[in-house]
Amino acid sequence: MRTREEHLEWCKERAREYLDRGDLANAVASMGSDMDKHPETRMAGEKMGMLMYVAMIRITEGDVRGVREWVEGFR
Repeated sequence: MRTREEHLEWCKERAREYLDRGDLANAVASMGSDMDKHPETRMAGEKMGMLMYVAMIRITEGDVRGVREWVEGFR
């Protein structure tokens, strides 16, 4: 099993691939789904729900930079 840090970087790398293609929705979906695959990056429903809400606003606005900042902001 990957460490928390290794898994988080893997999640970001996969999301970046979508971002580099301009696919904001799948970048966010990938990040959320991948974060849920490791016990140390999994978030409670309400917390992840709020983070996804912020991301969805950025997607709706076509804010590529904002979505990239959202992905990179996970620690």
